[in-house]
Amino acid sequence: MAWREVKYQPERTLTYLGSPSIVRLADGALVASHDYFGLKGCPKNHEAEESLTSIYRSENDGMTWVNVTHIMNCYWSSLFLHRGALYILGTSQQYGSIVIRRSDDGGFTWTHPADADSGLLFRGGPYRDAPNYHCAPVPVLEHKGRLYKAFEDADPPVHGPSFHSCVISAPAEANLLDASNWTISNKIPFDPDWAPAQWDRPERPCWLEGNVVRAPDGELWNILRLNASPMVNRAVIVKIEDGGRAISFDPETGFIDFPGGGTKFNIRYDAQTGFYLALVNNVTNPEWTRQRNILSLSVSRDLRHWRLVKTLMADESGLSAEDSIRLTGFQYVDWQFDGDDIIYLVRAAYRGAIRYHDSNRIIFRKLEGFRSFIT
Repeated sequence: MAWREVKYQPERTLTYLGSPSIVRLADGALVASHDYFGLKGCPKNHEAEESLTSIYRSENDGMTWVNVTHIMNCYWSSLFLHRGALYILGTSQQYGSIVIRRSDDGGFTWTHPADADSGLLFRGGPYRDAPNYHCAPVPVLEHKGRLYKAFEDADPPVHGPSFHSCVISAPAEANLLDASNWTISNKIPFDPDWAPAQWDRPERPCWLEGNVVRAPDGELWNILRLNASPMVNRAVIVKIEDGGRAISFDPETGFIDFPGGGTKFNIRYDAQTGFYLALVNNVTNPEWTRQRNILSLSVSRDLRHWRLVKTLMADESGLSAEDSIRLTGFQYVDWQFDGDDIIYLVRAAYRGAIRYHDSNRIIFRKLEGFRSFIT
């Protein structure tokens, strides 16, 4: 289908659109979310931090969207369905506390995480005092009776080795709003000396925005974006052990070639074909380390070896190649299986954006018959 615009933000507001997430409810409605960022124009809370999320519904399969509510102190958050309820899990603000909310009416109203009994899971420090939790709208995985999601603790909150990988988990049948049911793992920073000797020396490398996935052998892995410019198209594997209480990284086996591994991606498993799928911003020229103007479908049998199978979005604005890299981004995609199709929500910097990163649109799209491209 042609893309449908969920939200457009005028560039003169100096406010940009981030962190898209999407689910389809049992009644057929679609629910989408996104937040706002920007140093000058973005709405901020009492600590001068970005913290606002908007919720939308579509009753006609994504053709049109209605903004039904806003949530304060909700940021970088994932929508997910669990036991008949809709949840949103992320942080309270940029580098804030880890919080979860539940909606029992399809996203119109939400609980408030006022304390440890109502969704305040792991408290962050005031302003930029540690802990400073970070995440993205990545999948929440249920595995052997537990739910898992990846986070990072950034101390200080600047991209680089200060980003510590961690995972939170809880029993699947527990009250998810009760903090006592949640466990957080140990936290591991990325050591620049782990980078393979044959790589060009990365500048302030960090790992972030991980995906908890079940590997073919039954192990749990957190596959993270690797921000290690000038190296591109790589990702890292952190192993999850002891029911989410411990994580570990082996630099001898933990680096993989991964198209688009330098930008946020989501990985999900299709049991019908036995393939893992990811929607990625594959870098087509190693000199364009920040390239996000192409969105592709990538597949793998084993999570270590990936191949691109279809281009989903490319810049058709008529810009030169250099200007397109500078001004266009189809990025931070969240997606779900939807029967024989894939539905996906894109943070897009397109046709008027001031640069590739500063997104002015949230776009909904559908890939029909996705299995025909991977089998």
